[in-house]
Amino acid sequence: MDSDLFSRRRAERFAQLLDEADGGRRHHVRSRADDRLAALVAVGQQLRTSRPAAPVDPEFRTGLRAMLVATAEREGIGTAPTERPATTTGRTPAATAGRTFLPAVTARRARARGAILVGVAAGAIAVSGISAASENAVPGDALYGMKRSTERAQLALASSDISRGQLFLDFARTRLDEAGTLGGDRAGFTAVLDDMDADTRQGVRLLTTTAARRAEPAGLDAVNAFLTGQRREVAALLGTVTRAERDRTRRSLALLDAIRKRSDGLRAAIACDLATPSTTDALGPVPGSCPGDR
Repeated sequence: MDSDLFSRRRAERFAQLLDEADGGRRHHVRSRADDRLAALVAVGQQLRTSRPAAPVDPEFRTGLRAMLVATAEREGIGTAPTERPATTTGRTPAATAGRTFLPAVTARRARARGAILVGVAAGAIAVSGISAASENAVPGDALYGMKRSTERAQLALASSDISRGQLFLDFARTRLDEAGTLGGDRAGFTAVLDDMDADTRQGVRLLTTTAARRAEPAGLDAVNAFLTGQRREVAALLGTVTRAERDRTRRSLALLDAIRKRSDGLRAAIACDLATPSTTDALGPVPGSCPGDR
């Protein structure tokens, strides 16, 4: 579980959003994390109304239970609260004798942690079953919305720009697989390729930005690995689609070629120790030329 996402404040806010979604009282606060957490809350609401036919692996249940028990023990959820300190006279006030208390803030945090554990447990079990049913869903299928919501939840849980960038590229691969099933449906085919290109740009921008900022080519390696397989598969579509769809496919190929050029330029800039580019576009930083290339 990502400790950054589930930091104390975000945990408490997530618990509040879950309460509100279930009809609880509204909290008159606004957090910068709300947009990211909203995707998780939406998935939770959908999971309540979608009961997958796919069974949950017993080993998954056992492993999840062990993880939750360990987390509960580590966070102190379910343990007895400590007694209130004695007064300066050394005696506990009569009104509170024999009773134990948990400070209001601590109690609220404990409830937040408990709500998260319950939500994660229910969500993880449900997603494990739904994923099998929605994995091959394509636009127009009943479970396609759930498939996309699960992707947004994965992005919300990602712990770094590199992780998010790689997820976006994974989603671009998924959109390509979907496009292969939509030949002859020009509108659906075009929409899926539009989504594929959008995911590609998002992923590439995150990875190239990280590579340029750190002056490390690891993010570019991930981009190039994606390009190798993706370009081959996109090119393969040209022989299976209509003429209009072929023209749209060539635009996606042109985007991949532009990304390869950008990746090579950034790699060269890192190798010759150029300063981090100050100009950016849809693909991330725009590299300058090394002195020997001018």
